[in-house]
Amino acid sequence: MSSNASPEDASIFQVSNSMALFSWLICDHPQFWQKLGRLESGIVADEIDPISVDRPVYVSGLARSGSTILLEILAQVPGVVSHCYKDFPPVYTPYAWHSLLRHMAPGDAKPAERAHKDGILVTQDSPEAMEEPLWMSFFPDAHNPDVSNVITPGCDDAGFAEFYDSTIRKLLAVRGGTRYLAKANYQLTRLEYLLDLYSDAKFVLPVREPAAHIASLVKQHNLFARGQRVNERSRKHLRRMGHFEFGLDRVPINTGDTERTREILGLWERGEEVLGWARYWNQLYSYVADRLDTNDELAAASRIVVFEELCERPDEVLGGLFRHCELEAAPDYLAAAAGRIMAPTYYQSGFDDNELDMIAAETSATMARMKNLATV
Repeated sequence: MSSNASPEDASIFQVSNSMALFSWLICDHPQFWQKLGRLESGIVADEIDPISVDRPVYVSGLARSGSTILLEILAQVPGVVSHCYKDFPPVYTPYAWHSLLRHMAPGDAKPAERAHKDGILVTQDSPEAMEEPLWMSFFPDAHNPDVSNVITPGCDDAGFAEFYDSTIRKLLAVRGGTRYLAKANYQLTRLEYLLDLYSDAKFVLPVREPAAHIASLVKQHNLFARGQRVNERSRKHLRRMGHFEFGLDRVPINTGDTERTREILGLWERGEEVLGWARYWNQLYSYVADRLDTNDELAAASRIVVFEELCERPDEVLGGLFRHCELEAAPDYLAAAAGRIMAPTYYQSGFDDNELDMIAAETSATMARMKNLATV
């Protein structure tokens, strides 16, 4: 991987002075903002007490699995509320932030391609994964590869469950919604914890054929790493947002096997990118398959979406997805959503036969398990 970054690579990771200061003020002082969040919940208690979190929907998969397009399609259903780009960084106090936004001049609403350079256009109103700062503030080891990152029912969560529930209800209140939706890829090791909080939760678990998936992961990692080398501010910004999937601060999710997690980190450090990603892909999805096989309630709450099947049969797959999530959408909306789905064409994997054989050896059994679970 080249260490040189082009001006174009660097420019997509620009973080303004105001955003850098704002995110530092909030994300680097979580205890203070937890207190403000609780104070806000107390002030608006009369408004949020009648609101319940009904059948929340979580889209969770390894990054680059198709989670963003699924989030965008689900988020446009009337009544569905999700965090947006504009909600970061004051995710602790959605009521106060919403009040401020009403008195602020609207920003540039012109869609622009997001930093991933994957053809997805976004605005400040686009849905995005913004929960992670909350989780990190209550679970300081959430991204520590030296310990298990699995969060289980009954754990000591330092009051997170109550705070989290209040935050979601505040977001529903200010947006006038009835269903909460989150793209939360790190929730793969928190599914049972969330199901314990919300017994009617719906989980959407995208999975992608490993060779294509790993090619996309390698591309994104290289892009982020090049940009971060010449832009330290963007590196800090991504850490505060809780995005450790790519770039110089890349950290694999520890699913409870610390030895395997260290092995993956070692492969990446030695430049064995493809093998490291293949083992990480297998570690994460074999963990998911194990939990689904073990926990019948979790299996019933989950819907596996195979990305290639979504691209081949979008009408059928989206129809099943909406039924699983118990969301109603007009037939013309589903047809239009299906028309947006297409296999990516903006890159080629470039893997040789030996690399493809290695990926298959590492991942094929687990992919077969996931496909089998998707048909249950």
